[in-house]
Formats: sequence, C-alpha cells, structure tokens
Amino acid sequence: MQIVTHKNSEKVYEAVTKEITEATKSNPHIVLGLATGSTPVGIYARMVKEHRSGGTDYSNVTTFNLDEYEGLAGNHPSSYRYFMNDHLFNHLNILLKNTHVPAGTGDLAAACEEYEKAIEKAGGIDIQLLGIGANGHIGFNEPDTPFDTKTHIAYLAEETIQSNAKFFADGQSVPSRAVTMGISTIMKAKRIILVALGKSKAEAVQKTVAGPVTERHPASVLQRHPHVTLYLDEDAASLL
Repeated sequence: MQIVTHKNSEKVYEAVTKEITEATKSNPHIVLGLATGSTPVGIYARMVKEHRSGGTDYSNVTTFNLDEYEGLAGNHPSSYRYFMNDHLFNHLNILLKNTHVPAGTGDLAAACEEYEKAIEKAGGIDIQLLGIGANGHIGFNEPDTPFDTKTHIAYLAEETIQSNAKFFADGQSVPSRAVTMGISTIMKAKRIILVALGKSKAEAVQKTVAGPVTERHPASVLQRHPHVTLYLDEDAASLL
C-alpha cells in the first residue's frame, strides 16, 4: 500500500487527475471504475478541463460506477447516473453506451448479476477510484459486509444516510438501500486509488492503513491488494 500525502485537497485532485489521464493516454481502451460523492467532484472537474486543453481521448474508454440508490431512475437529479453525466460524461467525448452505473429500478437482483457479467466482459477494471466513509465503508459496503460479496443490494448505515442528505432536495428522503459493487468486485480491480480528505476521515484512514483487516472496517481489506495508493491531504493523514 502506497501513501501519497499532499498539503491540501487541490494538490490531491491534481495528482489523481494526472494519474488517471496519463493512464488513459497510455491505454486508450482503459476500463475505469468511478465513484460519486463530494470527494471526486474536484477530480472530475480537472479531468474535463484537461480533456479540453490536453486532448485526452475517451472515445474508447469504458467506465463502471460503484453504486446507485434503490428507487432512483437515471434521470432523477439525485441519482448517481445523473451525477456522473452532469459532472463528467456529458463533458467528455466518451460514448454513453460505454458508461455503466448500476440500475436503481426494476429487478435489482438480476441487475446485480448483469453488472458483474458486464465488468467481466469488459476485461475487468484497470483503475478503481474510491472514497471512504467515516465508518470505513467503500462503495456502499458498510461495516460487517463480508469480504466475498459481489454486486448486491446494500442497506445504508444511518450515518451514511445523514452524510449524503446534502445531495438531496430539502424534504426529500435519502433511500435506505442501494445497489453497490461488492468488496470482492472492488478487489478484483488491477489498480486501486483511494482518496480521503479532511480530519473527519483521519481515523478511517488510520484504521485502513494500520488497523487489523476486519469486516468491521471494510476499507482495511485494501491491505491485501497488491496495487493500492492512498492520496491524502494533511488532515486525512494526521493520525498516521
């Protein structure tokens, strides 16, 4: 596990963007695993800016997102499909048919199986981008999620629901379940980049790096992956 610490979030965003864009230029058919939430927004903004100024070509890139809320169709403003289109896909020359976000409506059990098959058909994920919850969740794999889980329907912890309420309109309830890549699915990625920012993530980072590998702290499983880099600001790294 490699740890890269930068002074602030802006430097972290720049470093991660550089790694992703350079990998994409090196492999135009790269398969990217992408995340949502507050953390990657700064990365996506820089990817769009670099695409316009540096010309990175995404026309042959395939992407798979970590998760989607149960009950939200892709045109719902709080859905992760909408988020990805708005923050990234609509601003790149990527083919939307090559961008994948788990289905939040319909037969979700069948959709989970199809998602796993689609990742396998694409040849697996080359680089998986992750954030981390204060409770150590990766994707929506909350504490006590078995390490051998594949894409599945997950119940969200109350603190996760409260943390994500800011992405929903006033008075709108955050769904209590979501479809998420499982931990074993994430661990199959050839390369993993985890980004953590701020003091609120410092304890989770410390347990990820130095704590026991335990399902009580899902991110600790990353200790078992051969190619993981944590990009941290000074606050997130303060307990290391």
